[in-house]
Amino acid sequence: MQAEEAARRWLADQGVSQVRDGWVSDEKPDALLTANQVAHSWAGDVFAEDLDAADQVRLAFGLLDLLDEYWVTCEIRFANASAEGPLPAEVLWDGYRQRLEADLDAEAVTYSLWVDWFEDHATYATAFAEVLGNDIDRVVAERSEALLRRARRVLECSGPVSWTVKELTYRTAMRLPALHPAVFRGLLASFHDVYGDLEPAAALTFLSRLDLPTSTQHLAELRHVLAAGHKNNYRSPGAWDDAVRSCS
Repeated sequence: MQAEEAARRWLADQGVSQVRDGWVSDEKPDALLTANQVAHSWAGDVFAEDLDAADQVRLAFGLLDLLDEYWVTCEIRFANASAEGPLPAEVLWDGYRQRLEADLDAEAVTYSLWVDWFEDHATYATAFAEVLGNDIDRVVAERSEALLRRARRVLECSGPVSWTVKELTYRTAMRLPALHPAVFRGLLASFHDVYGDLEPAAALTFLSRLDLPTSTQHLAELRHVLAAGHKNNYRSPGAWDDAVRSCS
């Protein structure tokens, strides 16, 4: 909330304020703006502010809290990859972890991880380690609701992460039955995502150890394609349809 209010004050300094149905700027007070328009027009300016890099990152995450727009995360990543980057890693990844743990909608954050950080071969290992891999043992040991929430969200969008990077984290998460559904959804995404990655034999072993209702949607089909040695839906056209027919 503190970061959000700081972002609100910063926008006000830019002449942008929230009204009942959206946002308005001093420059065009009669033109109602959406949160998405505000994000596209002003989020990048945060990184031109006369602040140290850590405070710029905190302000950007405050804008994300305030606007709840994926584009803010794009500007954060652009700044990280810019000539002035990288951004301070501790502040950057703490910003992601905090929002993954919060009992609030996190779609913008998980989408950012999925399509930007996890699909990029240059960043998926670091990103996955920072948001879950480095402290999965603590997650399983402490079992706080906030940590479990973060783990579930990361596992479910981790399809594009290389199997060699995520395998140990999946294995550790499986020690906690509360995370079994999220591990399953991670395995399912690893098969279905365009850039999804898994090793069929190992994934099938994991699948067999998950405590899931037999009625779990797509459980039988996933077991079928993995047993047949398929790694990815897009690399094995028709394999999923065959599984659906066989399991119906």
